[in-house]
Amino acid sequence: MNFYITILGSGAALPAHHRYCSSQVVNINGFRMLLDCGESTQNQLRHTHQRLQSMGVIFLSHLHGDHFFGLPGLLASMSLCGRTEPVQLFAPQGIRKALEALFEASGTYLQYDLQIHEMSHDEPQEIFINKYCRVTAFPLLHTVPTYGYLFEEVRDTLNLKAEARITYNLSPEQCMSIKQGNDLQLEDGTVIPYQELTTPAQPPRRYAYCCDTAYSEQLIPIVKEANLLCMDCTFDVGHTQLAIERQHCTATQCATLAKEAEAKQLLLTHFSARYKDTQVLIDEAAALFPDVVAASEGAVIEVGY
Repeated sequence: MNFYITILGSGAALPAHHRYCSSQVVNINGFRMLLDCGESTQNQLRHTHQRLQSMGVIFLSHLHGDHFFGLPGLLASMSLCGRTEPVQLFAPQGIRKALEALFEASGTYLQYDLQIHEMSHDEPQEIFINKYCRVTAFPLLHTVPTYGYLFEEVRDTLNLKAEARITYNLSPEQCMSIKQGNDLQLEDGTVIPYQELTTPAQPPRRYAYCCDTAYSEQLIPIVKEANLLCMDCTFDVGHTQLAIERQHCTATQCATLAKEAEAKQLLLTHFSARYKDTQVLIDEAAALFPDVVAASEGAVIEVGY
C-alpha cells in the first residue's frame, strides 16, 4: 500500500525564500486528502501534478491565515471546474461563519455540497474513517484553537503467500476470502487452514501532523511510535523564548518530542522567514534525533515502516 506526503507549503506566517504557506497532500493508496490550505495551494497542487478535484476531504489545523486563506479560492475553483461530488471539511469552530461571510460578500455559490464539520473537542477523537484510513484529531497548544491530525492506515486483511495462489490456482474471490481469515476448501473436501496460506499483515503505518504548537509532553502518548512525525519547527534553539511566547516549537523541542515518542522519522516544517536555509534546523534536531528531514516545496516523503 502506498502512503506518502507531498509538501505544498512549508513556510510560517508568509511566503518567503521559495516557500509557500502551510499545505500538504496525504496520499494513502491513491486516496488523497488536503491538510491545511495556505495561500498558493491551488498553484502548488498543479505544480505537483495533483488533481484539484481529487481533494474530497480537507483538514485544517486552525484558522490563522497562513493555514486557510487559500481555502475559499480552492473551493470556488472546484465549483467553477464542474465539481458535483461533496467535499468534507474538518476545522475548528468559526470556519463556517468565515466562509459564509466571504461567499455572501463575493456572490460565490458552490455547485456541490460542502459538508463542514466544526470541532471543539478537548481530547483525541476519531473524526473520519473509510476503507483506506482513519483520522484522529487532537488538540494542540497554540494561540487559537488548533488541532493536530493522526492518519493511520486501515489494514483489515492478511497477506496471501504468493506460492499459495499458484499451488491452488486460487480465484480472486478465494484470495479475498482467505485474506479475510477464512479457510480454503478444495473440491475433494480437504480444508487448508488460512494460517498455512497467509502471513500476518504488517502493522498499520501512522502519520502525525502537529502544526502549529508549543512543546507539550501531552502529545507524546498521542503520537507514540508514529512512523512519520511532522512538527512545527518555526525557530532554532536561540529563539526559545520567542517560541514560548508565540506558542511554536524549536528544532530542539521537535527532536525531543520525537525521541520521547519513539517516532521512526521526524519531518520539520513551518519555518520562519528568518531562515533562508533550513540546514541549521536540521543539524540542531539531528543532534538529538538522527532520522530527520526538512519539508521543501514539491518534496514527496514516503511514510515508511
